Amino acid sequence: MSPVSHTTSTPHGPGRWDVRFEVHLPFAYEALWPALTTPQGLRGWLAEAEVPEHRLGGEVTLRRSDGAEASTGRITAWDVERVAEYTLTAPESAGPGALRGRIRFHLEPVGTDSTVIRFLDERGGSDEERFDCLADWHERFERLEAVLTGQPPPSGSRREELRASYAAFSRA
Repeated sequence: MSPVSHTTSTPHGPGRWDVRFEVHLPFAYEALWPALTTPQGLRGWLAEAEVPEHRLGGEVTLRRSDGAEASTGRITAWDVERVAEYTLTAPESAGPGALRGRIRFHLEPVGTDSTVIRFLDERGGSDEERFDCLADWHERFERLEAVLTGQPPPSGSRREELRASYAAFSRA
């Protein structure tokens, strides 16, 4: 069974919303931290990354593996092995200074061999973009679990299936 369950999003001002996931993984937080904060770890499940300075205010660049333009930003919260937060601007094509949003990973140990990731993606956009975001993060967290267990990432994409499910759930 997947450690990723469906979630919902909540409004956060006009045209802005928060996406939250709570992901339960059978790994100690020390094993998860590098997957959320290092270029090698992020590459396996999220994006090509440049994180030259692991500190509050340090720069970060994320580029999806599909070649999409990079989002750049700063580390806006940093508590080693507990919290990593990146505030990113949109790619250049979105216009100068356009805010992409804030993503936050908060790790909470459960015993000695399990961790809950409380995840937040604060961003803006239309309802259609919100459903895309929900599906994308769901699929990414499934990919993270596969990488951590040493299995190849799932082949194919469940994105459309997940997107339809989130859209139906949101309208119910």
